[in-house]
Amino acid sequence: MSAVVAETDPSLVKLLPLLADRLMAAEPAENGLVVAGICGAQGSGKTTLAHALERELAARGKRAVTLSLDDFYLPRADRMRLAKTIHPLCATRGVPGTHDILLYAATLGALAVATPQTQTPVPVFSKLDDDRLPRAQWAIYTGRPDIVLFEGWCVGARPQNVDAWRGPINALEAELDGEGHWWRWWNATLATEYWPVWKSLDPLILIRVPGIESVVQSRLRQERGLAAGAPDKPIMDEAAVRRFVAHYERFTLAIWDEMPARADIMIDRDDSFVFSMANRVR
Repeated sequence: MSAVVAETDPSLVKLLPLLADRLMAAEPAENGLVVAGICGAQGSGKTTLAHALERELAARGKRAVTLSLDDFYLPRADRMRLAKTIHPLCATRGVPGTHDILLYAATLGALAVATPQTQTPVPVFSKLDDDRLPRAQWAIYTGRPDIVLFEGWCVGARPQNVDAWRGPINALEAELDGEGHWWRWWNATLATEYWPVWKSLDPLILIRVPGIESVVQSRLRQERGLAAGAPDKPIMDEAAVRRFVAHYERFTLAIWDEMPARADIMIDRDDSFVFSMANRVR
């Protein structure tokens, strides 16, 4: 949960009935589940929204489970191999290509065929350790959900046009990806591995924040929250957070540019963490 946003925040609670209505009206996917996508930059409140929706739906007799794209990050060792064979920037988790989409698909498939007694393991990624936890420490979901809330910073995003490269947009790219080789790699991975999996998300919800500086400040708050839960482990300082967010900047801006036109639900969150509906629910 966000260190700032509470699931009982009045501006968030006000939106829940409308969102729950839309989820309950959605057509199930081929696997029989309603799979909704919640896209939002780091610290935008998407995880908090998802868990609040779980409770709202439970009150209406519907079982919902939240799956986080973050929990499907590749283990650190796998990303180090990509850093050696593809590009050094692959060592940092986040962009397409640094997730285990096959594991996501397998987890979703297991939930779709679950019985009331089935216990489905759901992976857990430790951001403080920058690694996936051992299977024995994964979460367990019992039964079969009616609705899956799939949340992540780039969930539902489309690949960019291959002609979109116009040179580096920040110091990180200028230093390490001046010709756009890393960008071309993850953009191609998005097209071949990710988009086929999530192009049928319904509904697609986008949470929009004021700008990249909002993402930086939200990520700093998340780091402080992580530190409170594990004071013996190191966290990122502001310089490290800014460099980390720079990995996401190009695609975050692209999402804000293209997704509003096709998102089923648009939610704006301001820097005071007040949520408001930005469009009619489609």
